[in-house]
Amino acid sequence: MNSEIRALEPKTLWNKFADLNEVPRPSKKEERVIEFIKDFGTSLGLITEVDHVGNVLIKKPATQGFENRKTVVMQSHLDMVHQKNADTDFDFDTQGIEMYVDGDWVRANGTTLGADNGLGVATIMAILESTDIAHPTLEALFTIDEETGMTGAMGLEGGWLQADILLNLDTEEDDEIGVGCAGGIDVTAKRTYKEELIGQGKKAYTISVTGLNGGHSGMDIHKGLGNANRIMNRLLFDGFENFGLQVSEIKGGSLRNAIPRESFASIVVDTVQAEAFMFEINELIKTIQNELSIVDPNLIIEVEAVDLPEKVMELEVQEGMLKALYAAHNGVYKMSASIPDLVETSNNIAKVTVGNGEIVIECLTRSSVESSKLDLVNKLRATFELIGCEVITSSDYPGWAPNMNSSILKVLDELYQKLNGEKAHVAACHAGLECGILGQNYPDMDMISFGPTILGAHSPDERASISSVQKYWKFVKEILANIPKQ
Repeated sequence: MNSEIRALEPKTLWNKFADLNEVPRPSKKEERVIEFIKDFGTSLGLITEVDHVGNVLIKKPATQGFENRKTVVMQSHLDMVHQKNADTDFDFDTQGIEMYVDGDWVRANGTTLGADNGLGVATIMAILESTDIAHPTLEALFTIDEETGMTGAMGLEGGWLQADILLNLDTEEDDEIGVGCAGGIDVTAKRTYKEELIGQGKKAYTISVTGLNGGHSGMDIHKGLGNANRIMNRLLFDGFENFGLQVSEIKGGSLRNAIPRESFASIVVDTVQAEAFMFEINELIKTIQNELSIVDPNLIIEVEAVDLPEKVMELEVQEGMLKALYAAHNGVYKMSASIPDLVETSNNIAKVTVGNGEIVIECLTRSSVESSKLDLVNKLRATFELIGCEVITSSDYPGWAPNMNSSILKVLDELYQKLNGEKAHVAACHAGLECGILGQNYPDMDMISFGPTILGAHSPDERASISSVQKYWKFVKEILANIPKQ
């Protein structure tokens, strides 16, 4: 299946991407891909180092005539988001990604593609292996765990890199030059509850929410996409308010940085209320599907009768949970006042797990303004603490403040216009890039971000544009050939 990928142009890049995608590399399980990259650097006879957290650094001398140019670090992250469709049989821990060509797009078979940030990694590998591409002294930095905490960038120590310029290859629109990004923080609410035995005269159902597009919880948060956890809570809240619905179990979402595509719940209602409940919930399902018909036309909500579960939540805690999830902010919280059309602050209610006497609600809050991020975190904390939850914050990382006077920005801006006959879109993004973290230990390094067009990142609809990769590859080579002198 991947042979057709290897025939695409530029072959050197796509072949490296195909090699990389044969290596399982979920976040926090990067041992195999670290060894893969380390062996790659060693096989080229290049200085290859691994730091104490698992980041890999490969150094390549300048090509002839470029020894007096500024040193450049090319940087991408090794891990990928592991999302798959519910009906896809796939094990991210053991299997390589199965890819195919669909017109101008490369896609994966029912899973995320790993173009985020695998195309960046493959680009750097292709440059390191090349013998005919002009470039200054290079430091190739491959970080780990970008997608679930940025612990690789956070663990990178000052002094390891010597470069003057950093090229981050993690932007997902080929006409955009990134100069800033949002910071983020994980918010987790937990509490226990008593389970109750189910009385007589009850009927049980499962409710499933599937078919949503999902997407990147930063880059796609403004699109009004359906959030499976919010949809499920709306259904459960209505059933509880009108028919005394009782919750046995909820499993919704999977990763903090992905808008949740699926949610599943096991519930119980009184038998005498069953017919009215089914009529009401089916009407509500139609309403929700109609509301999301433009952005999520494939939404499926199913309710099926099943055998009774053993236990349900105590009603008082259940009521508090359903109300708190209704009240908790999800989506865009504030737009930027300084950069037009940029989301400043947002929250993604990413994962809701209820069962065995425990509630766990996991969110990812993002903002390019630290005070606004704290404000939204406090709002969430207050909401969940009111129902007796312990609220924990973790994996806090800073944003990357734009520097419009950047010298490398000027280089890329001029080159893009020369190559494409139009100006690039210079912008900050609402995703979390590692530049802000790396800048803490390397404050004088001039940083920029760019990349090929990737759509649907963090979802099984992830796809990379073939023509865009060709455009981007020319841009990369021109940038390296035009790095300023020291």
